[in-house]
Amino acid sequence: MGSDAPRQKEYKLPVKSKRVEDFRPLLESLDAGNELNEVFKNRIAKAVQLLDDGVPLYPNDFEKGEDIGPVAAGHEPLDEEALAAVPTVFRLAGRIVSLRSFGKVAFFTIQDASGRIQVFAERDKLGTEAYQTFKKFDIGDIVGVSGRLFRTKTGELTLHADTVRLLTKSMRPLPEKFHGLKDVETRYRQRYVDLIVTPKAVEIFKARTTIVRELRAFLDTAGFMEVETPMMQAIPGGATAKPFVTHHNALDMGLFLRIAPELYLKRLLVGGFEKVYEVGRNFRNEGVSTRHNPEFTMCEFYWAYARYTDLMDLTERLFSHLARAVTGGDVVTYQGQEINLGLGWTRLAFHDSLEKVGGISPDVYRDFDAAKALVEKSGEKVLKGEKLGKVQAKLFDIFVEPKLLQPHFIYHYPTEISPLSRRNSEDPTITDRFELFICGREMANAFSELNDPVDQRLRFEDQVREKEAGDDEAHRMDDDYVRALEYGMPPAAGEGIGIDRLVMLLTDQASIREVILFPLLRPEGSPGS
Repeated sequence: MGSDAPRQKEYKLPVKSKRVEDFRPLLESLDAGNELNEVFKNRIAKAVQLLDDGVPLYPNDFEKGEDIGPVAAGHEPLDEEALAAVPTVFRLAGRIVSLRSFGKVAFFTIQDASGRIQVFAERDKLGTEAYQTFKKFDIGDIVGVSGRLFRTKTGELTLHADTVRLLTKSMRPLPEKFHGLKDVETRYRQRYVDLIVTPKAVEIFKARTTIVRELRAFLDTAGFMEVETPMMQAIPGGATAKPFVTHHNALDMGLFLRIAPELYLKRLLVGGFEKVYEVGRNFRNEGVSTRHNPEFTMCEFYWAYARYTDLMDLTERLFSHLARAVTGGDVVTYQGQEINLGLGWTRLAFHDSLEKVGGISPDVYRDFDAAKALVEKSGEKVLKGEKLGKVQAKLFDIFVEPKLLQPHFIYHYPTEISPLSRRNSEDPTITDRFELFICGREMANAFSELNDPVDQRLRFEDQVREKEAGDDEAHRMDDDYVRALEYGMPPAAGEGIGIDRLVMLLTDQASIREVILFPLLRPEGSPGS
């Protein structure tokens, strides 16, 4: 009797071996994705041949001796005679990113995280069997090599290989013209490939690491203590934003991914810490754009017995320090515009900016109906229940913010759009708050902290009414935070800096996706992806 089992599809490869069956899951996956072509078939055939020859595809016993970058940099100044006197046999490992074969000899380039170097392989040096094995290697394979340095006839520093070992077989070919992809989302979706073939991407993320490290060092030196606060919160607070909602099964309670760490950091001021900061992820359920990613990194710091003007001074010194650490100077170029991050930034009151920068008459921005009409004429909406301060903020977004290219501190924001800020002592309709703008975008938000528990409760109640009226981003009531203030929080100032936008500025990137390793994208294959 014949078997009723479905017959497996046969895959014809340019090699005969029982080991082909070991690669059936890969072949079926490629076939299902309409990717199975001659390039993949040849790669799989080479892998089969290597296994038949007794060469493991993924060994883990190679002992790397040095990083490529320091070896190349340290020996680049030496001429041929000096290199010949270097006795060291270097043991390097990296990915093959180029390969040129000329029969009995081959030149190939390998790269690791620190740099690239050319390798020269020849049959007479490696031996016939080892060289024949090497000829089955592909661009993208990770290899371990050993040998001494010399210079080619063209003067290129090169490692003359005594041995070449396969460490990882690459089953997928690297893209030949990755920079020419019109769909840039492929770069973000396959960041692992982007980092292999796009040196600029690697430099951006190295710069990001430098920025965060130097920011921490700056704050540490200034006496701030780094802390960690909850990312899952029962009440999201510290900003006006729509949160992500989740659920804790064991406690059977709803939770929110934090939109900001602010209220927990200020609880620490109540507890007696006087200088604290946190660098971490925040989550806001908002749209995706070149300036926004729903998951982003912030640094927030709080300073007891300080005022918002103290934070202006600190922020100038911090940005200047970071610019020098990354670019070597105070002047950086962003999208063709020179930005001076040296000390002495412009400071301008919020309402003055509407007039002096936005060109809006006080008769307009101080009159609700006139301000509302101008906002709506500009194509924006004014929601029912929104007050004058909120409308003025929309005027600022439209007419002022895009014009603030050089660093500007805009201070004294309306109280009704600053629910956590201290009221100004001379004018309670405004707060001791500033936002920093560079290149037409907000870079930081700071203020003297509201530490009056009665005033804080009243402002929370105003926010609750706005939420009930339909504002999804309005602040929730946080009774525990008010209780903390009732124990007494010292006068203080606090600030939040968006790390992603800061990295964009210092690496000259127009899109936030360029500075986040794995930005949020639609699932592959979904509409709009």
